[in-house]
Amino acid sequence: MIGSDGSQLGVMPSRQALNLAKDEGLDLVMVAPNADPPVCRIIDHGKFKYDQEKRERESKRKQQDVKGIKISPRIADHDLEHLLKKADEFLRDGDKVKVVCRFRAREITYPEIGQKRMEKMAQALAEIAVVERPPTMDGKMMVMVLAPKPQSGKKHAKAENQQDGSKAVQDHGERQDHSPEVP
Repeated sequence: MIGSDGSQLGVMPSRQALNLAKDEGLDLVMVAPNADPPVCRIIDHGKFKYDQEKRERESKRKQQDVKGIKISPRIADHDLEHLLKKADEFLRDGDKVKVVCRFRAREITYPEIGQKRMEKMAQALAEIAVVERPPTMDGKMMVMVLAPKPQSGKKHAKAENQQDGSKAVQDHGERQDHSPEVP
């Protein structure tokens, strides 16, 4: 039995544990039912569930997406430029980019052509990206992963759109701006 403050209350009958939880106005939750003896805890179950969901939302928000771009060794320069622009957008949004070069038929005998295309992409995006995984062969495909460079001192593009609450506010119809008061 674990108390609401995290202290060990020891082994006790379930009726006594329920009465303790009821006296504190909290819930008795079985934390480890398979343990010998089972472990219970006195907590506010609604607050516990809310905090758990909040942590899950935070972890989902911080995850990076991996966007995919497919090329071939025979890709035209204009098509490669277009894909470079798309990769640039993905990287600026904070996502990783997985570049896949697929070899068909006899193209597999010249993997260096695909490697050159991949290196060209990495060089073109070197300003905003770092090669997380260099080009490696995986069956009939060559795979490279690019990650956005860590931004030093720059705000994220999405964060720039948020307003600062300490900005000057216009007065009530007098059309005068007042800066926030500083104590």
